[in-house]
Amino acid sequence: MEPNREPVVIKVRNNGPYKVTGPVTIIDADGNEFELPEGDGVVLCRCGASTTKPFCDKTHSQIGFEAAERAVRQEGLGDLPGH
Repeated sequence: MEPNREPVVIKVRNNGPYKVTGPVTIIDADGNEFELPEGDGVVLCRCGASTTKPFCDKTHSQIGFEAAERAVRQEGLGDLPGH
């Protein structure tokens, strides 16, 4: 990481979206870059039902989305960065 550059942090919200903070670029499947708001990061859909994918529109709270809440170490991932 470059000196004085803030880290990218992805926080999993309980039964909700991913909150991403730090300097990120989000690119769609066609290579187009999404315009991101300045400020407090972005919130990405995790339930799959958002009408504004990849961004969260809070549909998870209407459909009763329930997710695994804790990180689980998977076998065979030990060689990947961060594992």
